[in-house]
Amino acid sequence: MGTHYKGSNKEINALDSYIKLLRAAETVSARVNASLIKKGLTESQFAVLEALYHLGPQCQKDIGKKLLRSGGNITLVVDNLEKQELVKRARSKADRRFFTVHLTDKGKSLIEELFPGQLKLIVEEMSVLSEKEQSEFQSLCKKIGIKDIKNIEN
Repeated sequence: MGTHYKGSNKEINALDSYIKLLRAAETVSARVNASLIKKGLTESQFAVLEALYHLGPQCQKDIGKKLLRSGGNITLVVDNLEKQELVKRARSKADRRFFTVHLTDKGKSLIEELFPGQLKLIVEEMSVLSEKEQSEFQSLCKKIGIKDIKNIEN
């Protein structure tokens, strides 16, 4: 289902593309992340755990940049993960204002348990596209994303 907006072909095409992109992303995200809800995790919490697992300890600012989340959002997510004893903050000895977020043993065990299942779901979701289509899709998404970043920087 496209837009019912009556405008120029350029406007209608752009709006239809945007709507389809959002609907596809939200639908896939809902299906992939349903299992996280059962484990009591949000998508953002899982993303932080996954980033720490694959990238190692990070400061909150770097986590926010990686996940495209605001500083306030990352603080709340890390606070909640810390309450669940999945991460811990470590104060820098060089600059006591600086904290690095680390996985706890409990957090590492959880992400090691959850990640393979999440990856399997993602592979299943993307299997509707051939490998060539996935590469093209990645290229198109990157093109859209980079355009946005260039506009923000200017």
